[in-house]
Amino acid sequence: MGIHGYAFAITNNGYILTHPDLQPLYEEGKKRRKSSYSSVDLSEVEWEDKEDELRNAMVNRQTGSFSMKVKKTVDKGKRVLVLHNDYYYTDINGTPFSLGVALSRGHGKYFFRGNISVEEGLHDLEHPDVVLANEWTYCNTDEHPEHNYLSQIDAIKLYFNGEPHLKCDKDLIQEVLFDAVVTAPLEAYWTSLALNKSENSDKGVEIAYLGTRTGLSRINLFVMPDQLTNQDFLTGEDKEVVFSADHFPLWYKRAAEQVPGTFIYSLPFGSGSENKSVVLASSAIHLLDERESPIAAAVGIQMKLEFFQRKFWTASRQCAALDGKCSISCDNDEISCYLIDNNGFIIVAEDLSLTGVFFGEAEGAVMSKLVSMGSFKKVNLYDYQAICRVYSQTSDTAHTLLHPYFALFAAVRWLLTEFVIFLVEFNLYSWWYSDLTIKAQRGGKTMLVPCDKEYPGFVSERTIKETVGNIDCESCVKSFVIQQIPSSNLFMVVIDNTCDCSDFGPVTMDPVEIIFKRIEGDQTRATPFIMRKTQWSVVVLWA
Repeated sequence: MGIHGYAFAITNNGYILTHPDLQPLYEEGKKRRKSSYSSVDLSEVEWEDKEDELRNAMVNRQTGSFSMKVKKTVDKGKRVLVLHNDYYYTDINGTPFSLGVALSRGHGKYFFRGNISVEEGLHDLEHPDVVLANEWTYCNTDEHPEHNYLSQIDAIKLYFNGEPHLKCDKDLIQEVLFDAVVTAPLEAYWTSLALNKSENSDKGVEIAYLGTRTGLSRINLFVMPDQLTNQDFLTGEDKEVVFSADHFPLWYKRAAEQVPGTFIYSLPFGSGSENKSVVLASSAIHLLDERESPIAAAVGIQMKLEFFQRKFWTASRQCAALDGKCSISCDNDEISCYLIDNNGFIIVAEDLSLTGVFFGEAEGAVMSKLVSMGSFKKVNLYDYQAICRVYSQTSDTAHTLLHPYFALFAAVRWLLTEFVIFLVEFNLYSWWYSDLTIKAQRGGKTMLVPCDKEYPGFVSERTIKETVGNIDCESCVKSFVIQQIPSSNLFMVVIDNTCDCSDFGPVTMDPVEIIFKRIEGDQTRATPFIMRKTQWSVVVLWA
């Protein structure tokens, strides 16, 4: 379906049968399914269809197309991509279901096919550094039992040997053979780099990788497998970094949205500042001609975080002065230096514990100023399949919540409990309620219930290369400068440390639970009301 494309299907009631954004499980990697997983409406995943145009057309079993700008989250919901999607839909004959396909503009409208021989293509496809997308169907090996044991590469070879009972996608195979031949010289190039010890003497660069739009990957190790800091590329444990049935690798998708010829750097979430951390750097390969510049592949490297950070600090101390000395540098205690990415996450900081943290949590005043100045845009995102932990005093409360006649009672009881906690948090009447609350919290339980959340995402403005700003604090003015690093998605931020602006507080990406008020009429869209600690809004729907 292309880099960002996908297929989906819904019932005649608008509920999702299949969609890559469907979240049926309570926790990732667990087997326990949500009780509401089978009644997720299409409007909850394609939530930017404000007038339900796409949903209504599919529910009415129409055939047609629809276009809209969408905000798609990637990397566990922490990053956002702004895309323009074209949707195509039709009914499925003999069923109450409708099928839809989403294709992002700029991707998926071109394919590459060259005049290469089958023998040459098969030879290069069998190189040890070549891997085909494990979940893609180049050949159908499930139809006949004798084919079940075949890998996709073995199935392709058998197909060209004239196996009559093997059904294969001839066009896709021709394209992947072409990719194998075109990318074959990389193996020799990477091998020469590995043999040249001076190029990677400190073994900072661990892996070089390439992926093509036909699901072909080439992976080259510059260290022994047991020396790898992160083995996700080899094991495929993290689905984000490999081709899967419904998406391209994350490093491929993000590189595709960068300016041609630039690299995108990222720190995988969850790695933190441990010595297992790595930095990924990838770039899209465009086929440039007079009409379009379609993306043929993406290429990149995995390097140790410590290696990358050391390179940054070395570069920050180099100055253009004749004596090579800097009038001011990041070693100065009066300034703080950061390296952040285009979504505002810290890759390098003097305080190692801030690695991977959102910049607004470390420097709230500066992040607020960057947003107000337009250097970063704040994007509101929604998760209508979220899970919230609800406090219940006893196990009986959970049962009453499931019973319609006690729903109102349970809601009021829950609100009273939360109100007590609210008073305690703000030190109001704490002398009265403190003992009661502590006992309730110790003896009570929490349960997971479906809820809806709103949370912010942040994206840098590409056209702004450098910004200088001042922040008025209580008794001083805090100065800062942010500059885009050429040919990358990175920014260097230098901040004056002599002025304390801690009163501004942090800027976080924490989600906020939302409650809905249903609109009059037969529409299913809901208007969100944010529930905060200082204002309450309760909606009870009684069937």
